Parts: sequence; C-alpha cells; structure tokens
Amino acid sequence: MELSKIIVSFFVIHFLLFQSPIYAAPGNSNIFREYIGAEFNNVKFSDVPIHSGVEFHFILSFAIDYTMSSSSPSPTNGQFNVFWDTDNLTPSAVSAIKNQHSNVKVALSLGGDSVGGSSAYFNPSSVDSWVSNAVSSLTDIIKQYNLDGIDIDYEHFQADPNTFAECIGKLITTLKNNGVISFASIAPYDDDEVQSHYKALWKSYSQVIDYVNFQFYAYDKGTTVSQFMDYFSTQRSNYEGGRILASFGTDGKRWIITRKRIFHSV
Repeated sequence: MELSKIIVSFFVIHFLLFQSPIYAAPGNSNIFREYIGAEFNNVKFSDVPIHSGVEFHFILSFAIDYTMSSSSPSPTNGQFNVFWDTDNLTPSAVSAIKNQHSNVKVALSLGGDSVGGSSAYFNPSSVDSWVSNAVSSLTDIIKQYNLDGIDIDYEHFQADPNTFAECIGKLITTLKNNGVISFASIAPYDDDEVQSHYKALWKSYSQVIDYVNFQFYAYDKGTTVSQFMDYFSTQRSNYEGGRILASFGTDGKRWIITRKRIFHSV
C-alpha cells in the first residue's frame, strides 16, 4: 500500500507472538519501529519521542533501484539510490540520534510503492547480476549512513515469486555474512500477488529474516478487534515462526495496543 503517511509504526504484541528459537536478532524483546523520510515533510529523528525501555528502529524510506531522473526514473537492476529526505535525514543525523540514544538502530527500506509518480517495480535482469549490484550499492549506502539493517518493501513485481525469493534471500544472507547488517525485515500486506512473493521468500529464507512488518494498517478503517485478531492469526500462520509486528499509521487510523486488549480508534 502507498506510504502516504508521515510515519508508520510497528511494534511487538508480546501476548500474541509465536515464540520461536529461529529469531536471528537477539536483544530487547520490546521493539518499536518507525518508517521515516518518504513524504519529505521535514520530519527529523529528533521530532520523534524515543522510549528508553524499547529497542527503537528508524527505517529510512526508501532506497530504490531506479535512476534518479525526476521526469522518468527507470530500473537499474539492483543499483540502489537514496530516495528519502536527505536534507533532514543525513549521515550525521543518523550518528547523532544513535549517540544520543543507545537503544536506537537505523535501517533502510527497499522498494516502496512508487517512484516518480509511477509504481516502483522489482525488475531484475537476472538473480546473480541483481544480487551483485545490490550488495555493492547497498553496502556503500549502509556504510555511508552507519546503518544497522534493511527492510524489504517491494509492492510491485516484474519477476516471479521464486526469482524474488532468490534475489532478496541471497542479498540478506550476503549482507549478514559480510557483517554489513545485523537484522532484516520484510513488509508484506494482504494482496494475492504481494503475498505470493513474500511467502516464497519466507519459505526459503525465513532463517535470515528477523521481523515481519506486516502492513495491518492497510486493512479497512472500520476493522473490529475480533477481525484484527483473525488477521493477525492468519499472518502468523503465513509467516510461521516469525516475529510478527503489529502496525498503525498516522493518517487518521491508529491501533492502540495494551497487554490484554486491542482497541481501534479513529
């Protein structure tokens, strides 16, 4: 779904999580994650309150393997460029927020819904060439910005699910093996094409994926508590053994989570 919000947040619901020993990113079990930078609304890291009792992840949105042309961006087969708000979310800003808060980590998200007003497609020429280009270009960006992880948020595809799984799975595996990142997440939502690609990735490479940032905020605004519980249970089955994070957006729809109940407020 289009990220038409200033911030989208994800967090752990402890009592719903299916606990599994495959989690690859140990640390504080309280996780709060925020996407930031996609809408160029001058939001800075320092604008966001950070609770010291959670592991807090900012996710820079987005790095996209498209050219930087303002008129007609085109795919670059894994050669990523930065498309987030670089005026406010700079390498020095990343270092500053991490120095101020020891519980903060910063990642980047790949893909997103659109680029230059058109859909941003996952469009590799081949698995090997895409992975090679992606590892090289993302390593440069991650080191420049002193980042800790990556998030996968492709939502449109010009490749079959197996090709997507192999490209993304090998990318995450290589970046982890090279010590470039310490965690990785995926951000699917409830769409048949999207789910087919991410479930193929999960089937083959779940062992290298630390969080599932499922886009629960993409469901209807009138979703009831019982419906949400059903949605969560369904996605827990789809991504069995995964660390599934609940989510809300700041566009007028938000989920309030307590230990005992989920309230939907408008």
